[in-house]
Amino acid sequence: MSEIKSKRHAVSGGYEINIAETGSGPCVVFIHGSGPGASGVSNFKRNYAAFAAAGFHVVLPDLIGYGQSSMPEGIDYTLELFTNTLYEALRAAGISKATLVGNSLGGGIAIQMALDHPEFIDRLILMSPGCIEPIDVYFAMPGIAKMKSDFGSPNFTIEDQRRLIGNLMYEAEKFITDELVAERFAVARRQPKDVIARMRTPNLQPRLNELKMPILGFWGLQDEFLPESGARYFLQQCEDARFMTFNKVGHWVQVERAEEFNRYSIGFLQGR
Repeated sequence: MSEIKSKRHAVSGGYEINIAETGSGPCVVFIHGSGPGASGVSNFKRNYAAFAAAGFHVVLPDLIGYGQSSMPEGIDYTLELFTNTLYEALRAAGISKATLVGNSLGGGIAIQMALDHPEFIDRLILMSPGCIEPIDVYFAMPGIAKMKSDFGSPNFTIEDQRRLIGNLMYEAEKFITDELVAERFAVARRQPKDVIARMRTPNLQPRLNELKMPILGFWGLQDEFLPESGARYFLQQCEDARFMTFNKVGHWVQVERAEEFNRYSIGFLQGR
């Protein structure tokens, strides 16, 4: 496995965004979703090595408020904040064009960046992408309701962390390890509650027809965070989109169906 190197990059607002990198070749940026303890490397442990081995420069940023990036308190965590700070950090890292791979909130960020900077984007790979429904639709989903309730508690425990990871998958017992729980809990203990409680995201669904680049998408039918009916928005509105749905899979297709996700995504990037 290629060595991972990390560096923090200064962006607007006096913040810093941590970026981990490995491999060489065309650039693929993996954008993680929200949730206590999330980070680039943690969310894509079962994916990044396969992409690096296939000849890609893999970039694993931590969003603002997550991982090893700045964690400001007392602010709204808007889609604009996430997108702009990430874009600045990627450009500071010398990246001029990339495929964006986004899960959940990371999918919404990928869409927003593609709308703001289409010249920067080669392709999009989206797994249960967010920001395509009104925010009240998302907050009514059982997975997000549980996440807000548990993480909002002043006594958030490591067992709460284990349970929240479990909610992301249909057969979580196959994939949850003590190491994963501990890694994410160490991040979650430092995160401000604002990163969830004051998240503000728009509904980008009316603008999906502006996306002209090729799009590959994945969705689990048992996703408790984002309704899988959202896949139809892309199929109906985008020029070049294809989506795959999986039965007995939750919010983390890239984890529960890692081998298939890696194979189909790498083939898509290689034009197969």
